This record gives sequence, C-alpha cells and structure tokens, in this order.
Amino acid sequence: MESFLGLLRAAAEDTRLRILARVSRHLKLLVEGGLLERFREAQFTRFRLVSGGDDAALVREFVRRLDPKHPRLAADRARLDALQQRRQTAAVRFFRDNAQRWDELRALHVADREIERSLAHHLPVGARRLLDIGTGTGRLLEVLAPKVERAVGIDQSREMLALARANLARAGIDNAEIRQADMYALPFEADSFDVVTIHHVLHYADDPAAALAEAARVTRPGGVVLVVDFSPHDLVELKREHAHVHLGFADNQVQGWLRSAGLNPLDPLHFPGRRLMTGIWRGEREISHRAARSAAHHGAAR
Repeated sequence: MESFLGLLRAAAEDTRLRILARVSRHLKLLVEGGLLERFREAQFTRFRLVSGGDDAALVREFVRRLDPKHPRLAADRARLDALQQRRQTAAVRFFRDNAQRWDELRALHVADREIERSLAHHLPVGARRLLDIGTGTGRLLEVLAPKVERAVGIDQSREMLALARANLARAGIDNAEIRQADMYALPFEADSFDVVTIHHVLHYADDPAAALAEAARVTRPGGVVLVVDFSPHDLVELKREHAHVHLGFADNQVQGWLRSAGLNPLDPLHFPGRRLMTGIWRGEREISHRAARSAAHHGAAR
C-alpha cells in the first residue's frame, strides 16, 4: 500500500503527468517515486518508464489513461516528434552513405530472412529476456522481440542506435530498448538473459573469445548464446573495404571459445551463399544440479 501511495503522490501533479507521458523534467522525483528508471549511456543518462517490478503495469496504465489530444500533451508530442525526426534523418543519412557497401556484402551470402527464421526457431522454449549484441539497425530485435517478454539491443555506434530506435518505433515494437554499450563490458548483471544473439559482429572483434565470455556471463542457466557469422573464406578485400578483422571462423574455433566460456556447444548450422558460407553456432548454459533442485522445489511449492 505504501508503495502504491508513493506512486500516486509522485504522479499527482499536472506537470509531472505531462513528463510521465513525454519524459522531460523533474526526472529525479519521478525516479524516486518509482515511475521512471535511468541508466548510463556513454556520457549521457537516459530515462524510461519503469519496466520491471510490481509497479510497472500501474505506471503504464497511468500513461495509457492520459488524453493524447490534450493541448499541452499534443504540443509536447509534436516537439518530441520533431526532435526524433532530426535524429532519424541523420541516422538514415549515415546508413545511406554506407548502404552500397553493405548491399555488396549481402549479395555474397545467404538471404538474411533465412538466418532470421532459423534463429527464431532455435530460441529456447519459454525464453523471456533477450540481448542482441551489436544490434546495428535493430533488425534482429524486430524479428525476435515479439517472441520474448523483453529485449535489449546494444551497439557502440550512436548513428546505428538512432536508426535502430527509429526502426523499432516504426515497427511498433514496444518491448525492446536500445542502449550504447561495449560488448567486452556489458552493463548487465550475471544471469540476466535467456538468449544472447551476436549477429555478424565477431568478424569485427579484436578478441572474439572475450566477447563470447562476456556474453556467457550474462546468460542464465538453461539459456543459450546464438552466434551468426561467416565460415572461413579468402575474400581478403573484406578487410580493406569493410573493416573485417577476421576472414570467417571454423566450427572448432567458435565451439572452443564457447566451451572456454562455460557453455555447452551444440551442433552448428551452415547456410551456403554465393561466395560466403554463414554459420550459426550455439552454446547452451547448463543448469547446475543445485539450480535444478531449487527450481523443482519452487515448482512443487507453487
């Protein structure tokens, strides 16, 4: 009851209700009241509606009940739309300037949709939280976020982050968030995700083994790490024209990294393309006997 009253006190003011609909000022009070949560992104601090805990549904119901046609809220919405449009325009320009190079690369390997279908098929049953490392345009989140309760995409490029946010908004994906983060130092606690995807990222990595170890750290027991990348190839021009660090990976190489990260490697999948073979390597985090007994005990208690 005290928590409920605290939520009502924080929201019971016209200005703060406007802010709750379109995050702006009075952020400290809204965070302390449990309406918003914040996180660091490089030198910036980002805020969003609280997404976890018993109060999240109540907060979203607050926002849902606000009248979007109210003059003040409509004006706030118009200003926000204009700001997002400017950011999206800059991101689209960045993507357009590099699109020809990416299109040339896509022509060499299997169609993206075939890979996406396979990834969706190999999501663990009952997966709730997903992390996409190196999310780029957010395409994989568009495909996989509807299949889980909550999804997070991280990337280092601010241009890509802006484009991913715009793409997810356009697709109506409201259970995914985008954050700027380093794949070697993920800003998440251990055992946070049921699925971690790393889609065409490792060939850019200076230390793929370290990236996979960090992915394994945030994967829950029973969860899985899904790696998509190229099998070994001799297209040395990809290093010069696309900044690839590695010319693909062998099965035993990736499986060795997964095993070193504490994951159980599953059989890899291969997808031939015109000049590049794409592989999906899967590593499963085993459930310890103690964790299994605990889960069985809680299930029996319910």
